[in-house]
Amino acid sequence: MRDVLGWRAKFGVMAPSTNTVVQPDFDDMRPPGVTNHISRIFTPNASAISNESFRAGAEVIAGNTLDAVRSVMTAAPDYLVMGMSAVTFFDGIKGADRFVREVETESGLKISVGSHACAEGLRRIGGVRRIAVLSPYWPAMNTEVARYFNDVGFDVVRDTCLRCLSWTAIAEVTEARLREELRALDGDDVDAIVQVGTNLSMVRLAAAAELWLGKPVLAINTATYWHALRANGINDQMPGFGRLLQEF
Repeated sequence: MRDVLGWRAKFGVMAPSTNTVVQPDFDDMRPPGVTNHISRIFTPNASAISNESFRAGAEVIAGNTLDAVRSVMTAAPDYLVMGMSAVTFFDGIKGADRFVREVETESGLKISVGSHACAEGLRRIGGVRRIAVLSPYWPAMNTEVARYFNDVGFDVVRDTCLRCLSWTAIAEVTEARLREELRALDGDDVDAIVQVGTNLSMVRLAAAAELWLGKPVLAINTATYWHALRANGINDQMPGFGRLLQEF
């Protein structure tokens, strides 16, 4: 017998307790027959984040992730999705693979994570070598993001970190501010723009930006959910969320 609502797939989603964007984003992209089941990773809402406190706070989230995995497993999901991106970029490709291995060993299920999903999305779109990165992070974390993308064969030409002062403040960044940052990052030397940080509201703005920038703009929540759907053989093409989810 299949779940009456999640008859195609039940996704267990781990997200920081401070994150207010990833859950509605994933629900907006959910096709019929797929359900999302959120397990909150306990996350103190750090304030006045700096390079040092951002890394320390992200490591707290990483350390609490397996508790959230164990919690969501009681819903008997078919697949796991990581709704927090920073911890999936730590220490480049080796760190990302290690994180995936730890979660999959604990759960016995496969998982989609933001770092690998973005890389796979860029490959599927094709023609992308040089990228720019937009994040809500601090410089030390952007260094980790660049390390990961360099490890998997992309050149990070430039990046912007918004230096948000708390975890919840990430969700308060306005669309007007994000539009300005996207335009500032763009250039003839960039093939695509990648947005990281799952608490930034970017899934629809990124889709719109592809039209006025004339190049791929990848929102990490879109890439992660796309990766989870395709990994489960669900090939629905969802309009309104950019080329990746609509064409690939």
